[in-house]
Amino acid sequence: MHRKGYNPEFMLRRADEIQQIVKTYCARGVTLKWIYENLVRDRYFISESTFKKYLGIPTKRMLRELAEAKKQKRPPE
Repeated sequence: MHRKGYNPEFMLRRADEIQQIVKTYCARGVTLKWIYENLVRDRYFISESTFKKYLGIPTKRMLRELAEAKKQKRPPE
C-alpha cells in the first residue's frame, strides 16, 4: 500500500523528465554534476543522490505497466 499523498505516477513522470534533460545535455558533452547543479537542483528541489537514483529507474517501462494496471481496474464501458 502506498502512503497517503504519495503518487508513484508523479514520481515516475518527474524522473522521466529529468532523464530527458540528462539525455539532451550529455549528448552535448556536459557532466552529470553540471546538469544537477545548474538545471535540476533548483528546479526540482532534490538531492544529488535522488537525482542519481532517478537516472537508474526504467521510467518508460514502469509508466507503461502502471497505465496497463489502471486499464485493468476500470469497469468495462
